[in-house]
Amino acid sequence: MLTAMSRPTRFEHFRWLGDKRSLRVHDLDNSTDDCEIDELMASEKFASFGPDSLLEAKNRCYKPCPHCVRSDDAAA
Repeated sequence: MLTAMSRPTRFEHFRWLGDKRSLRVHDLDNSTDDCEIDELMASEKFASFGPDSLLEAKNRCYKPCPHCVRSDDAAA
């Protein structure tokens, strides 16, 4: 059983977080240890999206993270 991780303090009002190094977008509602969100935050190479949506992340060429973005979200 997976347990939800807490959101980073600076992103408590955002769902989608982008990794500028890999151009992967993470779903903070479903992130896992494999997403390495703590390491991403420490690197300071992250981005939020406005509007806060997967579609906006895709418009900016970010690819869904295979660990936290559900396939039904990624298909949208």
